[in-house]
Amino acid sequence: MGRCVICGREWLVSDAVGVCADCLRKRSAEALAVARRRHIEWRARMGLPPRPPRQPGGARCGICVNECRLGEGERGYCGIWVGRGGRLEPVAGRGRVVVYTYLDPHPTNCVAEPVCPAATSRGYPRYTFTPGVERGFYNLAVFAGGCPLDCVFCQNPEHKSMALEPVRYLKTVDELVEEMLGERVTCVCFFGGDPTPQLPMFILAARRALDLARKRGRHLPLRICWETDGLANPALMREAARLSLISGGIVKIDWKAWTPSIYEALTGVDGHRAIVRLMENTRLVASLARERGEPPLLVVSVLLVPGYVDVEEVRGIASYVAGLSREYGVNIPMVLLAFHPDHRMRDLPPTSRRHALEARRAALEAGVKEVYLANTWLLGDYY
Repeated sequence: MGRCVICGREWLVSDAVGVCADCLRKRSAEALAVARRRHIEWRARMGLPPRPPRQPGGARCGICVNECRLGEGERGYCGIWVGRGGRLEPVAGRGRVVVYTYLDPHPTNCVAEPVCPAATSRGYPRYTFTPGVERGFYNLAVFAGGCPLDCVFCQNPEHKSMALEPVRYLKTVDELVEEMLGERVTCVCFFGGDPTPQLPMFILAARRALDLARKRGRHLPLRICWETDGLANPALMREAARLSLISGGIVKIDWKAWTPSIYEALTGVDGHRAIVRLMENTRLVASLARERGEPPLLVVSVLLVPGYVDVEEVRGIASYVAGLSREYGVNIPMVLLAFHPDHRMRDLPPTSRRHALEARRAALEAGVKEVYLANTWLLGDYY
């Protein structure tokens, strides 16, 4: 248990944030001042920009909602882009990406596993070749360095060191394409970190892979999937989702929170801007989902962070998702993820079973038709 520095309440309060969810909702200006200082201090020690850079006259990056303006030699908030000679340059160099890849056998521990064609046969026979699990075949997991966010609970924080020291993680786009075309690869999932900072290069790789698969007469599916925070430029998001749509893949958008002040306290970026962009991109992908039945094109995930991403946060996200489902006549499943103490939030317990069940009930009551719990082995009677 921690103590909120504003109201003094002892409850599920992480030192990485310093304040409780109630103060973030009711006294947001005062509470965010505390949380922002803690993000800034930590990022300064890491050698990352404490805030999205806003250098007057700097090279403007429009890849994500942060819209950094980079001076000479200055890194973007994501760590992946640098200002050089008045323009943006990727730290990997042009035509290269910062990733590590591995083969993950089906059924994988993917966020969208409950609806994935490789695990469930949804979309058979067009998007999967078997009525059962695609045993003996693989998802190519593409773990991307860098991220538009600074989540204090990050479950894969190594992406930051990859961005800061990319030399060990460099691949050319063409090398990545050939891995995607492996003879037993049926899914490619871009995650991380987050694929957003390198999305232009990943989209290029996915286009090339799908085109080469067609030209080579490939008989296996090649589903393109994305696991993302949903903060990409909508033009990039649309193209990424289109590639998933035509290939049988799934777009997994991870909502960190519904309340802007809680979102910002947990992620370090402007919560109001982030929520607006999330709503826009979730709507965009939902509108494309009308063009395909099974498997669902869009899955929304939420990490149940103890003390912060509570039932109220889940209900807000679920109500928006359910509204889109009704508006567009599409099914948008939700996956609620159990939290594991990691990164700067090791002072919180894993998600309580009661928390997870109440959150699932709230999402169903809001009108979401399919709500799954994931990482259930982490659940316990912690609070």
